[in-house]
Amino acid sequence: QVQLVESGGGLVQAGGSLRLSCAASGTTFGIGAMGWYRQALGKQRELVAQITSGGSTNYADSVKGRFTISRDKNTVYLQMNSLKPEDTAVYYCNAVEIRTMIHYWGKGILVTVSS
Repeated sequence: QVQLVESGGGLVQAGGSLRLSCAASGTTFGIGAMGWYRQALGKQRELVAQITSGGSTNYADSVKGRFTISRDKNTVYLQMNSLKPEDTAVYYCNAVEIRTMIHYWGKGILVTVSS
């Protein structure tokens, strides 16, 4: 089992920045990719950014050039710059176990961007 705990969310004005962190604990040796998803009110959960254990990254088109994902072993970060009101959502940390392809999720953290 893997536990994921997010931190760093909150309220910020448009154009501002926030940094999200997610620490994995438990049986972490089997973790492959880690990433961030978000779900806005009334919308489906969507991938924001993902990073593999080898450091390869993937971003949603809507955040390219503004968000940066990074990773230090089993902690993943999301640096969010030039935030827009449409970035308002609950952000979920995600980790994928390589052998089983099981997805683990954090409880989510709210990011609110005011206009």
